[in-house]
Amino acid sequence: CSTGATTEFDKNLAKWNDVNITHYRYQLFIGCFCPFMEDMPITIEVNNGEVISMISGRGTVIDSANPLYEIANRYSTIDRVFLALEADQTGDADEVIVEYDPTYGFPANVAVDNIKEAIDDEISYQISNFEVLE
Repeated sequence: CSTGATTEFDKNLAKWNDVNITHYRYQLFIGCFCPFMEDMPITIEVNNGEVISMISGRGTVIDSANPLYEIANRYSTIDRVFLALEADQTGDADEVIVEYDPTYGFPANVAVDNIKEAIDDEISYQISNFEVLE
């Protein structure tokens, strides 16, 4: 793990914390070899660190009874996205590629390849249509 990657992470986390946005909505697209691709993207609304709603691309509510909840919840706030990214970067993943949002600093596009030689173990997530709500 190079110090450059850590610096980039820290710099963008600081940027996100500095903008101090408490109420926002975004679309989350999780790409992986998994059964719920038709549910993407998920629209997530967050207020004061609490998830207000998670709605699948098909318009269904994602709650704890939904099989998608466990993975969606990992990325259900920008703070959790940073935690997931940090875990991927400091963990055993062979490769983690990140693009940060230039305005707010959050990880906008992340690709994780846990094992370089393995197939179907990759996961990626993209955050789009980020909007600040009143």
